[in-house]
Amino acid sequence: LFCIFNHNEDACRYGIGIGVLAFLACIFFFMVDVYFPQISNTTDRKYLVLADLGFSGLWTFLWFIGFCFLTNQWAWTKAEDVHVGADSARAAITFSFFSIFSWGLLLAFAYKRYKMGVEDFAQSYIDPTPEVSTPYSSYPNISHESYQQPPFTHTAEAPEGYQPPPVY
Repeated sequence: LFCIFNHNEDACRYGIGIGVLAFLACIFFFMVDVYFPQISNTTDRKYLVLADLGFSGLWTFLWFIGFCFLTNQWAWTKAEDVHVGADSARAAITFSFFSIFSWGLLLAFAYKRYKMGVEDFAQSYIDPTPEVSTPYSSYPNISHESYQQPPFTHTAEAPEGYQPPPVY
């Protein structure tokens, strides 16, 4: 057995490697998209969107490299070395070409989500400046003089025979 792309095993390994890793990453980011509305921490959401953006950009570039590499190796392949599998090799080159656009589209969607999050944060963010003139309102119909005294305090009118425990 040998690789059909000019007997270069690296060409076959590269195509298989980025394909399998892209599939696993798609499953991961699909799960992130499913649970994304339930993530309330904005920092975690930002990091997940940036990870999606970075990974999509990297994989767009890697598919472009893969397309160029496979095309180059296929161009150098001798016709007498190919008995079976020429259509499979052409299909691999074609799918790597269309993967560039697929991952580029995922990159555009990730960038759109990132910009949407930044703009949403900038528009809805209100600086929580504390106003000194308005203290917290108290519970209605309760006077502040009716609070009970805390337990275990030293008082002057302690009953005879009873010694409160020492306060540490």
